[in-house]
Amino acid sequence: EGLAGVPASANAVAVNLTVVAPSDYGFIRAYPCDQTGTSEVSNVNFEPPQVFRCAPVEKFARDTVDETWKESNAVWIVNTEGKIIAISTVCPHLGCTPNWLSSENKFKCPCHGSGYYMNGVNFEGPTPRPLERFALYADPVDGRIVVDKTVKCQVEQGTCGDAKFGIPA
Repeated sequence: EGLAGVPASANAVAVNLTVVAPSDYGFIRAYPCDQTGTSEVSNVNFEPPQVFRCAPVEKFARDTVDETWKESNAVWIVNTEGKIIAISTVCPHLGCTPNWLSSENKFKCPCHGSGYYMNGVNFEGPTPRPLERFALYADPVDGRIVVDKTVKCQVEQGTCGDAKFGIPA
């Protein structure tokens, strides 16, 4: 046996390790795949859902940034310029997470100083482009906002004008 109870032959081929799980002793144990790509555990996903529900539209006051879903879903819900938008918390420069600085009315990346207006458009630092936006809509049944991170737009490419990227505030 090799490292963490995995046969020594599997240790040399890291690409075959697909599933990790806590061991009885608090360590990480990796289970190798067989040649068909199956493993001892299947359908394991530790990622947050790509489509998720937020609060009702009326919760988001004018000219505010709501950080409720920053940690859990990597999204800010922002009410700016007459609409509610869902902005990615991932800086396009190197993937760091900017902070919302309410006293300065901007997002500021702690890694290299990139700055973004409330609408996610960059104005300082090395970032190559604005923060991405995600599609969202108000559920007609209960008025709660639903964010769909599988549908993105980029301001600099002019793809954010579609109604699915902003809810009238």
